[in-house]
Amino acid sequence: MNTLSVFQRQLDTIAQGNLKIIERMPGDKLTWKPHDKSMTLGRLGQHLAELPHWIKRILDKDHYDFVLDGFKVPAAPASLQEVIDLHHVKYEAARTALAKADGIDMGAEWQMRRNGTAFASYPRAIAIATQLDHMVHHRGQLTVYLRLLDVPVPGMFGPSADDRH
Repeated sequence: MNTLSVFQRQLDTIAQGNLKIIERMPGDKLTWKPHDKSMTLGRLGQHLAELPHWIKRILDKDHYDFVLDGFKVPAAPASLQEVIDLHHVKYEAARTALAKADGIDMGAEWQMRRNGTAFASYPRAIAIATQLDHMVHHRGQLTVYLRLLDVPVPGMFGPSADDRH
């Protein structure tokens, strides 16, 4: 099994769990947040849904510059279905990018930049692994939001406390 197929399987597993969590988000609570410094439920779900696009970005070129490439925080989602649809689009784009990545040097340096200055630099394979971890991190945050809203949390690596009752 090569690196790309490992990433593909990880992405598939993580994305499946992400969708389980996203689908549990109450559509009438998208503007709720647990603290003033926190993202809203809708924005956190949207962020989780959009994260697979980083895999495509990492494979497409050797850097991403938040200023020069024109990064903008997306508008808040208007509905739960919008978040679910975004998940499907970004996940499929990442799967396609991985399927076409044979021959890309996974050891080559990849950078995150801000206005031409690198603030993070990793071998491309580590950059992808970091994004997969980033998805799991935000999925965990989303489970806490659901718990605080008294929404049953689905199991990810076996049954959750809610699955057992």
